[in-house]
Amino acid sequence: MKKITGYMHQRETFGAVDGPGVRYVLFLQGCPLHCLYCHNPETLSVRGGTAITVEDALADILRYKSFIKDGGVTISGGEPLLQPDFTLALIEACKNEGLHTAVDTSGFALPNVYEKIADAADLILLDIKAMDAELCRKITGHSNMRALAMLDYCEKTGKPVWIRHVVVPQLTLDDALLTELAEHIKHYSCIECVELLPFHKLGEHKWEKDKYTLFNTPEPTAQEMARVKRIFTNRGLKVR
Repeated sequence: MKKITGYMHQRETFGAVDGPGVRYVLFLQGCPLHCLYCHNPETLSVRGGTAITVEDALADILRYKSFIKDGGVTISGGEPLLQPDFTLALIEACKNEGLHTAVDTSGFALPNVYEKIADAADLILLDIKAMDAELCRKITGHSNMRALAMLDYCEKTGKPVWIRHVVVPQLTLDDALLTELAEHIKHYSCIECVELLPFHKLGEHKWEKDKYTLFNTPEPTAQEMARVKRIFTNRGLKVR
């Protein structure tokens, strides 16, 4: 076991929304993006979190092995690519125990980082914030270049990918933008499905009032989400 320490925000022992089956989800501390709609702003700073070794993380995971044996382990954040040594070592440790591994990421890392993680994990949950580079900068502070490059690498290597996209009224809830995304990703054979995540307001209370700009942004309606889903399914994409 590699003696590598990471910093976690929290864990979820019976996760059902971060990959296939019932999963142990480890949320790591720190994220280089600053998404306007982030529902865990307390994870953004690299300072903070709880120090944990790969050995201790695996020991806790194995307590739930009988429950997650048909699901697996998902490393999320924050941004797990910000702690690549810990993430890679934990993936390898979990795979040695026969556990399926997934990484939930924005892809915001250099190729020498995301390539190693993509090669090691069984599944990549790739969050594409927006196809339009300027809109992506508005939402996150950065362009979408690295996320799309990671997707290209997964296609090249045949790594399974689930695309995640947050649908936000007045930002990404736009038929033209959604169509552009669907048209772009429909050609990738590595993409198993698309998860369309409706914007929600559950994390608003965690923000300082002068730093959150979406207090007046509504959640998308069921009818709007159904319309969004059709944009993707009409192009042959499976939507979860």
